[in-house]
Amino acid sequence: MQTTTQAAVHTTGAQPLAEASQPGRLVSLDVFRGITVMAMILVNNPGDWGHIYAPLEHAHWHGCTPTDLIFPFFLFIVGVSLVYALDSARQQPETHGRTMLRILKRAAILYGLGLFSGLFPSFDFSTVRIPGVLARIALVFLICGIVFLKTTWRQQLGLLVTILVLYNILLQVVPVPGYGPANLEAGTNLGAWLDRTVLGEAHLWKQSRTWDPEGLLGTLPAVGTGLLGMLTARWLRRRDVEPATKVAWLFVGGGAAVVLGLIWNGWFPINKSLWTSSYVLYAGGLGVAVLAALYWLCDVQGYRGWIKAPLVFGVNAITVFFLSGLVPRLLNMIKVDGPNGPTGLRVWLYDTFFVPYFSPVNASLAGAIVCVLIWLGVLWVMYKKQIIIKV
Repeated sequence: MQTTTQAAVHTTGAQPLAEASQPGRLVSLDVFRGITVMAMILVNNPGDWGHIYAPLEHAHWHGCTPTDLIFPFFLFIVGVSLVYALDSARQQPETHGRTMLRILKRAAILYGLGLFSGLFPSFDFSTVRIPGVLARIALVFLICGIVFLKTTWRQQLGLLVTILVLYNILLQVVPVPGYGPANLEAGTNLGAWLDRTVLGEAHLWKQSRTWDPEGLLGTLPAVGTGLLGMLTARWLRRRDVEPATKVAWLFVGGGAAVVLGLIWNGWFPINKSLWTSSYVLYAGGLGVAVLAALYWLCDVQGYRGWIKAPLVFGVNAITVFFLSGLVPRLLNMIKVDGPNGPTGLRVWLYDTFFVPYFSPVNASLAGAIVCVLIWLGVLWVMYKKQIIIKV
């Protein structure tokens, strides 16, 4: 990871507000990324996992809650960002080798951060989870980056359609070895079988050990989410189309994707853990619509008085996501005396300052909101000092 300080800030993607809208840069993209990361921290850090408002939980299996939109939004943003980062390199084939090495390096760093997060603090390699959120981001970044360099937008659209149809066939037609006919159940679908076969149960999601929501096969349609972002960005970058026309067609395209996803849901249900093809279209279509709205507000109309908070999250997105997962574990390694004996500092703080003053579910929500606000304070200071940690 690189730390960008004031002297070098103009060579990074983290300019002050007055400079963030230079040609080729989307303020709305940083804002969208920031809102997504804020939501991710909110749902990942409740005060009490046993008391959570329903919209802040994932769907039990089939279905989609607001929380289920956070991860696909982030992968959609990865696809958009790749186009803005690599478009100039794409037009220079002689540089593709060096560019692909940089893509591979960044993907390796992202995966390494995810692996470290899974290992910390015990560093038990025998049971470390090999898949994961950062691992999936790394793979989508790697595959989509190479695809963008080497294909046209028509080829990318064809690849997206192929991926979605192929994945549907794999999960609903191909028999599962040892289990019989194809199925969409948690532990017996083709993706779960592949994860156990290749990775072993010890290296899967610890809540199940028989399947993983970020498993190997599900990475295929997750790449489709990235491709949707790439296609959206290529449309936004067109210089021969007026902004109002861009926004109108983005809403049309996003709405069409949502409708197709809901139709496909009839036989291939929307499901985040399986990352079904209907889920790709539904969540991706909503992502297109959100970016279109933010683009119109922030980049076209210039309404920016409200964007500072998400912006400071957006420019240090991976940093805050990574650290927000480690800090609670560090706090709980610090033991303090509680009414029932020694307890972790994080638990003690929650039991002392939240539980006595709220209902259980509101105490849990208040703890999550305070977590977001604390990180907002940290990132605000970093932004003011123009400290941007780039992976």
